[in-house]
Amino acid sequence: MSKDGLCVVITGSASGLGAATAAILAKDGARIVINYSSSQTEAEATADLCRAAGAAEVVVVQGDVSNDDDCRKIVATAAPWGRLDALINNAGTTKHVPHGDLDGLSAEDFQKIYAVNTVGPYQMVRAARSLLEAGATASGRASTVVNVSSMAGITGGGSSIAYAASKGALNAITLSLARALAPLIRVNAVCPGYIDTPWFTKGRGADAAAKVRATVTARAPLKVASTAEDVAGLICFLATSPSSNMTGELVRMDAGMHLTA
Repeated sequence: MSKDGLCVVITGSASGLGAATAAILAKDGARIVINYSSSQTEAEATADLCRAAGAAEVVVVQGDVSNDDDCRKIVATAAPWGRLDALINNAGTTKHVPHGDLDGLSAEDFQKIYAVNTVGPYQMVRAARSLLEAGATASGRASTVVNVSSMAGITGGGSSIAYAASKGALNAITLSLARALAPLIRVNAVCPGYIDTPWFTKGRGADAAAKVRATVTARAPLKVASTAEDVAGLICFLATSPSSNMTGELVRMDAGMHLTA
């Protein structure tokens, strides 16, 4: 997988899946923008790890993708490179509410979750479009956008109805943008199932997370729970040249859990 010299922006990359993706890309000398919303200490630690792993350059920038001005600020940090080869829309949020509890979600909850999970990636693509097109012109192959979606957007499951709806909308945006931005920019989405990361534990608590992990491992045909590094490998594949003939794809990674439905 050739990643040498890749210029990439990864939103929500202070920790978890975004950080794991940055670490893989760093090993082959990528230039990376690490973005965080509130976790500056974690973002700086991830940046240090990327530098130690061999990244050509690492820039850390604060920004909330639900804010269009912040999206433009995030992308502007890559402007000195003159191009972007990949944009990885990883930033996300949720509220853990049982699907049967219709009173547990307000209109404001939907708006907040959509603002980050759905509108945010759209705004990031809009802000990055000219740099991504410059990357395609420079390399002679399409630049890439990878949207981090979820199996919840396909099955209607997940942490809440609002979360599932936001990821379903992100899947639709992926298809729309893949048509609109070709041939200079490819747009794909990864749709993970359960990922064993601290993000999930923070949302539900250690005991609940352990129970879910055990249930997933028992039910999944492959008898594993995906790690951040597992999914990050798929993201990096979609962000680089080995997937050069792929666009408009919603790629599932759930250890086969969809086969048990």
